[in-house]
Amino acid sequence: MEKIVYTLLALTSVVGLGVIGWRGWMLRWSQVVPPQITDSLAECRSPEDLKRLRGHCEQTPSSLARLLLLATDHLDWPKADNVDSLETAARHEIVRLERGLVVLEIIVGIAPLLGLVGTIAGMMTLFGDIGQSGLGDAARLAKGIALILNATLIGLLIAIPSLIFWSYFSKKVEVLAVEMETLCDEFIRRQYRDRK
Repeated sequence: MEKIVYTLLALTSVVGLGVIGWRGWMLRWSQVVPPQITDSLAECRSPEDLKRLRGHCEQTPSSLARLLLLATDHLDWPKADNVDSLETAARHEIVRLERGLVVLEIIVGIAPLLGLVGTIAGMMTLFGDIGQSGLGDAARLAKGIALILNATLIGLLIAIPSLIFWSYFSKKVEVLAVEMETLCDEFIRRQYRDRK
C-alpha cells in the first residue's frame, strides 16, 4: 500500500510541475497581450491603421488578437451587438487562459490526503509488526514512525507549491482579463465614436 501511495505522490508531483511549467509559459504577458498589438492598437485611428492592426493580430496569435479580430470583423454591426459578441468571445478566452488550473487545485487537495493515507498505512504496518514481535526496541519504533511521517511531509511539499502557483496563475488570469477588457473597450469606443 505504501508503494502505491508513494507512486501516486510522485505522479502528482510530476503532473503538478508539468502544469506549472505549461501555464507559466502560456500565461506570459507577451503571449496573451503582445506589445506589438497594443502599440498598433494605441495608434489605430484611420482605416489604414485598422488594416495594420488586423495584420498584426493575424501575425501574432493571442487572446487579445482573437478578440480584436472579432471586433474588427463586426464593426458594421450596431455597437451593442458587437460588444455582446466580444463579451462572449472574451469569456471563451478566459476559459482558455484558465485551462489546467483546475489540475493544480485538485493537487492542492489530494496531495496532503495521499500523504496522510501513506502515513496511516505505514502506521498500520508498523503497529502490526510491533504486535507480533513486541515493543522491545524503542529506537526501532521511533525510526519507523519517522519514516512513516515522510509521506505526510511529501504530500505537503507537493501541495504548498501547487497552492502558491494556483493562486498566482488565477490572479494573473484576472489581471490579463482586465487588461484585455480595457484595451477592447477603448478600441470599440474609439471606432464607433470616429464613425459618427
